[in-house]
Parts: sequence; C-alpha cells; structure tokens
Amino acid sequence: MTNKNQEYGLQTLAVRAGQVRTSELENAEPIFPTSSYVYASAAQAAARFSGEEPGNIYSRFTNPTVRTFEQRLAALEGAAACVGTASGMSAILATCLALLQSGDHIVSSRAIFGSTTMLFNNYLAKLGIETTYVNQTDYDAWQTAIKSNTKLLFVESPSNPTTEIADIKRLADIAHAKHCYLAVDNCFCTPALQQPFTLGADIVIHSATKYIDGQGRCLGGAVLGNEELVGEKVYGFLRTAGPSMSPFNAWVFLKGLETLKIRMLAHCANAMELAQWLQQHPAVTHVNYPGLESHPQHELAKTQQSGFGGVLSFEVRGGQKAAWSLIDSTQLLSITANLSDTKTTITHPATTTHGRLTPEQRADAGISDGLIRIAVGLEDIEDIQADLVAGLHALKP
Repeated sequence: MTNKNQEYGLQTLAVRAGQVRTSELENAEPIFPTSSYVYASAAQAAARFSGEEPGNIYSRFTNPTVRTFEQRLAALEGAAACVGTASGMSAILATCLALLQSGDHIVSSRAIFGSTTMLFNNYLAKLGIETTYVNQTDYDAWQTAIKSNTKLLFVESPSNPTTEIADIKRLADIAHAKHCYLAVDNCFCTPALQQPFTLGADIVIHSATKYIDGQGRCLGGAVLGNEELVGEKVYGFLRTAGPSMSPFNAWVFLKGLETLKIRMLAHCANAMELAQWLQQHPAVTHVNYPGLESHPQHELAKTQQSGFGGVLSFEVRGGQKAAWSLIDSTQLLSITANLSDTKTTITHPATTTHGRLTPEQRADAGISDGLIRIAVGLEDIEDIQADLVAGLHALKP
C-alpha cells in the first residue's frame, strides 16, 4: 500500500496508508505498548543503534504504531517524512530547535496561537533566536522583516481565532527568494481541506489533538517535510530530546484519520450555516469566517482550500462582560478552549487561549475583549443556534 500511495485518493489513504500487518493478519492496526525491542544478537543490536540496519530500537523514537500514524499522515499531506510528537506545541518546539541555532531569526505572523507567541518570546529568545512579528496579510511587511540571519517564516492559515488566510504560495516565494524555510501550521484545515506542500511550504505542523483526533481524547502533534529537514533533523531532535507520541495516542489518531475528510465536510457545513446566522443577528457586530463573502480573504480561501473549516469567531458589543454573559448562558455548548471536537466548543480568547499575551499583543492580533470563538461541532445546527439565542437576545444592540 505505502509504495502505491500515488495511485489512491485521499479517503483511501486515510483508511489504508502506512499499515503493515503482523503475522496475526489483523485487519485493524494494533497498538504496540512496549518501551524496547529484542534483538537476535549483539551484532544486530549494534547495527540497529548505528543505523546500519533499519528496525525498532527504543519506543522514544521507533514504535510501529507511531510509525503507521506518521506514514499515513505523510501520505495525506504529500510529504516524504513525518515525525509524531507529544503535542502540537512540542511539534513547533522540535521544528525550531532542530532547524535553528543561536543567532538565527524568525519572521512570524502576529495572528498565531498564544502559546506559540510565548514559546518564541520567552523560550527561543533565551537561546538567542529572535522573532519579528508582522501582519499576516501584509506581504511587503514579510519581505521587509527578513534579515540576513532569517531562517524561518512561520504562519497559521487560517489563524486562531480570527481566521485570517495567508497566501501560502506567495509566502513560499518570499521565503525561498531569501533562502528561508516556510512552516505552515495546518491545524485548522488539515490535509482534508488544504495541502500546503502543493503551494510551496517546506514544513507542515499539526496539533493532532485537534481535528486529526476529532473527539477531544488525546494529545499529540506532528511535523512533516522532506527527508533532510524532517526525516533527519527533526527526527534526530526527537531521538535525543524525547517529546514522543505515545503508541496509544497514535492509535487513536489513526482511527481519527480514517474519518477525517467526512468529519471536516460536516464541520464546514455546520460552521457556514452558523456564520451566516450570526452575521444577521443584531447583537453581533462582526463575524470572522472565511466562507463568508465579507471575509477579506474569502476569494483566496476559495482557491487555496477545498473547504472553509469548522472554526469561526464573532464580536459582540460590551466587551468582556457581554462576551462572558453570552458564553455563560449556553447549556449545550462546551465552555472549553479546546477545538475540533464533535462537540461544539465556545471560549473567550482574550482570557483563555491568548490570555498570557499583553493587551497590546492581543490588539495587534485582532483579539478584542468582545471576541468569542466557536469551534462548530457535529450536533444538529438548529440545536447549536437555539443554545445561543437566549444569550444573544440579552445583549442589546
């Protein structure tokens, strides 16, 4: 199956890619909950550890279940290599520490996850890796920010929580003209809706915790790219530093990948209907969703993505007090900062996901005190709307 990946469609790859049956001839992928492996001889052990012979060594960096997940996700993204990690944040950390060194420079969109900003500012900065932030859609600013020591351009598209869309091909051209790498966080779209490598990206990063799992069960992440950047450098960091994905979590993610495309289409359909409904409500001043014609990058999203995603955000008058009041009025929606679940979740980004940023940083990222984010789940859309009605009605326009 793995050698014939190019012959199959995305849904077939999501169900079949990467699986190698054991002598038990199982139909479902097994879980290998082992820390180590037995060798036929001391010579074989030495050959495995030296890299002369391929095979399992230690589950920190070689595990059959994790490997199946990595190969399946790589097939879906069209990547030569994938490294599974313990979380989405550890995937970003592994990428940066594997590819950068003290004195290097990152250019990043301002519109990124709050923890990513904290990682860049508070921890990479300690190592002498500087970050400059730019408006995600100001391509002149991206170009101007690149220095002689810039090695990496980093972007989320769509962004969290304002759903800004970056022109990935344009950013790839800017990066490559200056001999930089472009890393794209593809968490919101997944390979079911967006293929960053076909647009020129060098690295794709995932929080597998999100849509790849799809039911809020496990933590995990992944880094994808070519054999040199990911198969050697990021893998080498994982082998030594050990932010490893567990076999059980990898197995859960494998099951998630099997239904990924089906779920993403359902998330998109519900999110579009909710966004259109919110846009008409007098208590809502603005809705951020790429599927709306009012979205500034709507046309780009139509050409770059095959769907608009399951996440939207919207503004209400009255700042934090009004936003909290609406959130607290819900009975069905889950008040949690996680997203991508089958269950619809609602949160206040300014005090949760981006709460550690300064007010100035939040303002730069377009995150106001009146902004609410909803990750639209798979419930009946009428029930989601009904759960918001009372809270919205209480907010006087």
